[in-house]
Amino acid sequence: MTELTISTLPAAPLHVLEIWSNAASVAKRFKAAMGFALPATGRSGGNDALRLIRFEPTVWLVEGDTSALSGILSDGGAVTAIGGGIVRLRLSGRGWRTLLMEGGVFDAESPTFAAGCSAATIIDHVNVRLHVVDETTCVAYVPLSFSQGLLHFWEQAAESLVG
Repeated sequence: MTELTISTLPAAPLHVLEIWSNAASVAKRFKAAMGFALPATGRSGGNDALRLIRFEPTVWLVEGDTSALSGILSDGGAVTAIGGGIVRLRLSGRGWRTLLMEGGVFDAESPTFAAGCSAATIIDHVNVRLHVVDETTCVAYVPLSFSQGLLHFWEQAAESLVG
């Protein structure tokens, strides 16, 4: 019997932070202004007001108050709102890793995919961004247009894991 819950999180302001040039300078200004460094690729970082999840070399998904970011970036990048196009699905319980292995193309069961890690992958032909919150919780960021289909796929897969 595998413990697993799939739930849709409420809509939230989500943004993409992109650095176009002078990455070292932007990173230095970011750390000085925000009190923490930009997370490394495959990692997340932040505080209660702002969380950044890095999925690509110069791109972060941002949750929280982005008001200071434009000034930090100056002309070296941009912050773009994407919240209306992304659905956040929470996978929780001991079985979330097993569920991600259904239709996925990476090893979600690896012990190195731990709290604070992130990944971009394809699951059931859908581009999904994953963020490991803790040992029993992972949040999936799914394009709105594919969210119902992926949710249905996961619900069907979860039935076979639980039952």
